[in-house]
Amino acid sequence: MKKSLDKMTLAELWELFPITFCGPSERFAEVFADEERELKSLLGSHAKRISHIGSTAIRGIKTKPIIDILIEADSADFEAIKNALVADGRILMSESPDRLSLNKGYTADGYAENVFHIHVKKPGNCDELYFRDFLNDNPDLAAEYERLKIALYEKHKPDRDAYTAGKKDFVAEVVRQARQKYAGRY
Repeated sequence: MKKSLDKMTLAELWELFPITFCGPSERFAEVFADEERELKSLLGSHAKRISHIGSTAIRGIKTKPIIDILIEADSADFEAIKNALVADGRILMSESPDRLSLNKGYTADGYAENVFHIHVKKPGNCDELYFRDFLNDNPDLAAEYERLKIALYEKHKPDRDAYTAGKKDFVAEVVRQARQKYAGRY
């Protein structure tokens, strides 16, 4: 009998859901578009904007095959959004007054065909959009990000937390530059 995901240790989860990389693919935009339609149907006017973020939204780089989605919404709508998404099968990973994080596509058998990380934040709290746009406008910097991610994976596998923490300074610097260049875009 398989353990349920909430009963697994972190080591067991890392084994069941390893970090893997794949090449860039137009498929990611298509999968996002399908999920965006579903989210719009579920959330209606609660969602102010739904955006494709994360590495699968950056052209030309290797990435984990996980679609990151940013939903911008008023914090007064967070409870309704959470309830709608959980009722539709997404897993609530964390919540705070400023943010909800949910996942879809994690099963007791491993990854589903499509995997999503959904981030719900207040409008304007969108560093992810600046990061995406800046890397798409600067392919050499995007390639540097790809090299960093692969090096961190090699150094820290299977520790996802250390892998993510290792990207923090790079991401912060790119966001700083992007906010300066694209002031007021979002």
